[in-house]
Amino acid sequence: MDSQIYEDLTPILKRARVVFILAAIVFGIVLFYYWKIQILDYKKYWGQAESNRTRDIVIPAPRAVVTDRNGAVILANSIASFKVSILRESTRNLEESLQRISPLLGLDVGVLRQRVAKYRTLPAFRPIVVMDNLSLENVSRIEGRRMDFPELVIEAEPKRFYPFTSFGAHVLGYMQELTPDDLRAAFKDRKVGDMAGKTGIEGAYDARLAGIDGKIVEVVDSLGRKRDELERVEPQQSPKLALTIDFDLQAKAEELLVGKEGAVVALDARTGGVLVMASSPTYDPNKFINRFTPEEWIELVKSPDNPLVNRAIQGQYSPGSIFKPAMALGALDLGIITDQTTFFCGGVAQFYERVYHCWYEPGHGALTLPEAIRQSCNIFFYNLGMRMKIDDIARYAGDLGLGQKTGVDIAGEKTGLVPSSDWKRRTQGATWFAGETISVAIGQGPLQVTPIQIAAMMGCIANRGTRLRPHLLLEEGAAPAASPGKAAIPASIFEKVIEGMWRSANMEGTGRGAKVEGFDVCGKTGSTQLIGRETSERLGIKKKTHSWFAGFAPRNDPRIAIAVLVERGGMGGETAAPLAGQVLKLYKDKYDRPGTTQGN
Repeated sequence: MDSQIYEDLTPILKRARVVFILAAIVFGIVLFYYWKIQILDYKKYWGQAESNRTRDIVIPAPRAVVTDRNGAVILANSIASFKVSILRESTRNLEESLQRISPLLGLDVGVLRQRVAKYRTLPAFRPIVVMDNLSLENVSRIEGRRMDFPELVIEAEPKRFYPFTSFGAHVLGYMQELTPDDLRAAFKDRKVGDMAGKTGIEGAYDARLAGIDGKIVEVVDSLGRKRDELERVEPQQSPKLALTIDFDLQAKAEELLVGKEGAVVALDARTGGVLVMASSPTYDPNKFINRFTPEEWIELVKSPDNPLVNRAIQGQYSPGSIFKPAMALGALDLGIITDQTTFFCGGVAQFYERVYHCWYEPGHGALTLPEAIRQSCNIFFYNLGMRMKIDDIARYAGDLGLGQKTGVDIAGEKTGLVPSSDWKRRTQGATWFAGETISVAIGQGPLQVTPIQIAAMMGCIANRGTRLRPHLLLEEGAAPAASPGKAAIPASIFEKVIEGMWRSANMEGTGRGAKVEGFDVCGKTGSTQLIGRETSERLGIKKKTHSWFAGFAPRNDPRIAIAVLVERGGMGGETAAPLAGQVLKLYKDKYDRPGTTQGN
């Protein structure tokens, strides 16, 4: 009876305990959530709150001014410009915004979609540039309808400008808008819409040219209107950058290449500074500053003229007879010949049961080495090819800098090719035959060089074995610290080859077109076949040849080394040599005066 007086509360206590635990869990979750907001993620939410009150505006820094070697001629600078961006977080419906913006900007809505889609993975608060190089009329029209288009943001920016349009385009290079991949990889410190150097000096020294951006922190109201300015940090422009390029010589070389495909490279024979690097056809780098459509870019890249290719460092060609000085140096150093060794040229000769021709069909008769270089006799050098091993030829060519990059301080340089027995075994799985050396002896066969390699080789010959490393930046420390070294050939042997090169330009040799009175030009011409003799005779067409001239001046105390290539230009003495002569004459007229030291 007494046991029934008290009700069993155990079930109630169990339920209360469950409720208490659930309440504690909920309270703990709420407490953790508030702790996370206020302690762990406070920076995030503070930033979002501040963004409703403040706005950061980047003030882009103008890129450094680029000048020629004398600092007097500006090759690249910055001018004032405006761009308009779309702020996706300020749009209710992006597609509707694009449809409304299209007539305002005068841009096809499809182009707008492409430009926005390019950066669709970026946060919505990041502005996306949709149009640049705005006219004052465009700026006024957009600003006048700012309340109707809160998603549009106009920003002032310094725009890269090349006052001489295509002048030195392959040296200066071009700039392009950074892609999302660029921003995630090599340019993490840049922002959407930024331009960066892609090629040439603009690419190689992009960080040096870019400067440091400034910033304005503004107080804005709920409509995005400026109410106050909290902070301003002015941008810092980098110091001007001087190149080794000589404006007058570069302009002359480019003038001579108009209407042709080819390249001219001239080096300071003492320092390796690039006085001239001209490549034709060329392009206007100003066009790259305004954002391309994909169609415009494809049209430029696929142009049959290949204007974007820097033939001076990327064009790989058979050297032809300008390779003969390398052959002569090797043969002399090996003791195979002396400078008085004589070979007879009758216009045709047989080597390894095959008939070979000299370019001069009647033949040159008996020739010593200096005369063989002066007349560019093929038969003389075929004889050297029969007596030299391909690996010896490769060793001497490499010692003169062929088959390897010169180290010039812009990207894209090609290595060229000097064949060897090991090269053929690795690439073709075959043995090198002695008969193949005959063609290499006159610069044909699987032998490839770039114009800048040939100019550097001429600098090495001019300096009697001291190699040059070409560079474009005039500032101290611009060239790589490591010296390219010295060729393992005695200076006396260089003198014997230089004698023949001097005769070529000054004693009615094949290089006479490059002669400059009072400047003691030393040089060598070359003509490289695009189709062989047998093929041209079978098809009944004239042989097409690339035209070369390479040399230096003056003979003693040399100051300039030069290489000229004209694609399909015919004989080297007819086309390339006269072009080189005009550049060398201008150099002499400008610098070879009492008391003149510039350019040395």
